[in-house]
Amino acid sequence: MFSVREFRPIFAAHVLSILGSVFAEVALAVLVFRQTGSALLTSLIFALTFLPYALSGVLLSGISDRYPARRVLVACDLLSAACVAVMAVPGTPLAVLFVLRITVSMLSPLFTGTRAASLADILDGDLYILGRSLVRIVSQTSQIVGFGIGGLVLVWLSPRGALCVTTGTFLLSALLLRFGTVDRPARRSGTGALMRESIASAGELLAHPRIRALLLMWWVPPTFFAVAEGVAVPFADAAGAGTLGFGVFLAAMPVGTVASEVLAGTLLGPAARDRIAVPLAAVSLLPMAAFAMRPPLPVAIVLLLCTGLCAAYALGMDKWFVDEVPEDKRGQAMSLMGAGIMTLQGMGMATGGAVAELAPPYVVICGGGMVGTVSVLGVLRSVRRTRTGVMSPA
Repeated sequence: MFSVREFRPIFAAHVLSILGSVFAEVALAVLVFRQTGSALLTSLIFALTFLPYALSGVLLSGISDRYPARRVLVACDLLSAACVAVMAVPGTPLAVLFVLRITVSMLSPLFTGTRAASLADILDGDLYILGRSLVRIVSQTSQIVGFGIGGLVLVWLSPRGALCVTTGTFLLSALLLRFGTVDRPARRSGTGALMRESIASAGELLAHPRIRALLLMWWVPPTFFAVAEGVAVPFADAAGAGTLGFGVFLAAMPVGTVASEVLAGTLLGPAARDRIAVPLAAVSLLPMAAFAMRPPLPVAIVLLLCTGLCAAYALGMDKWFVDEVPEDKRGQAMSLMGAGIMTLQGMGMATGGAVAELAPPYVVICGGGMVGTVSVLGVLRSVRRTRTGVMSPA
C-alpha cells in the first residue's frame, strides 16, 4: 500500500485528522467544564461527536460525488481548521463553541466518505480492502491511546493551546491532500438543489435491496457494541474497579478489533476473508450475551476482547460494498455508511446508559448482546438473499 505514492499523504492526513479530533474533544471538554462546572454540558461535547452525523450524512453527502474529491477534502480540512481556530480565541461564548463543534462534526462524515471513495480510485483490488482496514485500525487505536495522549498534551498546554495544535493538524492535513494527491474530476455532474439531490440519491441507495442490506450490516453490530461502552462506568464501579480497571474495560473491544483486522489482513487471502465474514458477524455479539453469568471484571474484559476479535468481518464487507455501489454514487454511499455507524453508536451508548438506570449494568450488556445477535442474524439473511447484480448508475 505504501508503495502507492498517493496513499502515503492520504494516510498521513488521516493520522493528523484523528489526532486533531482527539485533541479538540479533550481540550473542549476541559474548557467547558472549567467555564461551567457542569457535567451535563461537558458530556454534550462528546455527544456532539455523534449527533450531527445523521443530518450531514443525508443532506450533504451528495457533495462527495458532485465535486472533485481533492477539493472536497481540502475544503473540509480548511473549514474545520477555521472553526477550531475561532474556538481557541479567548472569550468565545459557550453557545458559539457548541455551534462550531456541531459544524466540525457535520464536516466529518463528508470528509471520511469522500476519503473512503478516493481510496477505491487510488488502490486497486485487495489493496483497497487492506487500505480501508489500515484506516480503521488507526481509528480504533486512537480510542486506545488517543485520549491518553490528549490528556498528556494538556499537562503542558492550556485547553486553548491544545485547540491551536488542532488547528495546525487540520491545516497540515489540507496541505498534504492538496499537494500529495491527484486532482480527479467529479464522479457525477449535477445542477439541481444539492440537498434535494443528496436526499434523493440517499433514497435510491436505501431502496436498493442489496445495498440496504449491506448498510444495515455496517450499522447494526456497532449499535449494540456501543451498549457496553455506554455502561462501562457503572459496570466498572459495580465491580469495585478504579479508573485503571475502567480504562482497560473500555479499551478491550478496540484492542480486539485492531488485532482481528491485523491478523486477517496479514494471514488470510481475499477468498478466506470473504468466507469468514458472515460467521464472524453472526457470533460477534455472543460474548456480550455471556454477561448473563455476571462475570468478574477480568472475565468481562476477556469477553469484550472476544467481541472485538470478531471485527475481521469488516474486510469482507468492504469488498462486497465497493463492488455493489456504482462509481458515481460511491462517495455518497461511503458518507451515508459512516454517518449511520456514528449516529447509531451514539444512540446505542445513550440507550445503554438510560436502561442502566433501571437494571444492573451486566444485565444491560447481556440484553444488548442477545437482542443484537437476533438483529444481526436477521440482517445476515438479507445479505445472503440479495446477492444480485450491481446497482445501475443514474
